[in-house]
Amino acid sequence: MTLRAVAIGVGHYLPERIVPNSEFEKTLDTTDEWIRSRSGIERRHIAAEGETTSHLATHAARAALADAGCEADDIDAIIVATSTPDLTFPSVATMVQGQLGMTRGFAFDVQAVCAGFVFALANANALILSGQAKRVLVIGAETFSRIMDWTDRATCVLFGDGAGALVLEAQDGKGANADRGILATDLNSDGSHREMLYVDGGVSTTQTSGYLRMQGNALFRKAVEKLASTAETALFKAGLEDSDVDWIVPHQANIRIIAGTAKKMGISMDHVILTVQDHGNTSAASIPLALSVGKARGQIKPGDLLVTEAIGGGLAWGSVIIRW
Repeated sequence: MTLRAVAIGVGHYLPERIVPNSEFEKTLDTTDEWIRSRSGIERRHIAAEGETTSHLATHAARAALADAGCEADDIDAIIVATSTPDLTFPSVATMVQGQLGMTRGFAFDVQAVCAGFVFALANANALILSGQAKRVLVIGAETFSRIMDWTDRATCVLFGDGAGALVLEAQDGKGANADRGILATDLNSDGSHREMLYVDGGVSTTQTSGYLRMQGNALFRKAVEKLASTAETALFKAGLEDSDVDWIVPHQANIRIIAGTAKKMGISMDHVILTVQDHGNTSAASIPLALSVGKARGQIKPGDLLVTEAIGGGLAWGSVIIRW
């Protein structure tokens, strides 16, 4: 028998306020058509004043726990992927732990920007396979609206706020790629490309949170190449091929990147879970949001083979193959 980290519950949360593209026309030299044509984004959710990343994460966590039929104290570990924590410390994960009333286990954050949820899944998988945890709550949560330069039309129209969560449980498998659960992971980073996507502030530099800065065209070219490559590598590790994939559940950054990656893999867009039009780029939250929405729509079903892939600042990128 082979131990597997199996998804048993998923959930998400989005702030109430919805901002359509048309709202940006009032303050920026942009249009709804310009934003749609370049990104595929039509609207995004923005957190209310006083609504923090830990609040969004806790709502998503409760939804995932309910879907899994679990209580907070059934969880051994919480991992939160975020680049927009409430505070410098403590971690968002421990704040979620407290808000859930979880009195056992451990909690920590992972920071790999838009690739954060993939990195968190890989860490959760390792905890389960090593026997350090039986059930892990993995959350991606962001309030990127708090690090936007609202005068920069190239970036501020692209991002939104939200959270998604997944409950992973240790279960026995047969050691074959027909097993349910995480079948393979692939993680990468290259610090020489820092200037493509970064925030121009921080504790030990400016003592401020700073604003997001991005070289969009350069990042686009890197993204398609690296996302397709990491997905192919993870599939190879699992002993699977592109034709075995039921759904790509990508980081929802830009419809052109998503379509370019699917094309490079030879997979039809009919087999891609899309939420970018409704959520914008929610960074580490985008993959778990898409998983939750995909399940709620009836697209993702038990036994489906999923490829999740993402790239973010660092640059950091990676993929996880999951049998649902």
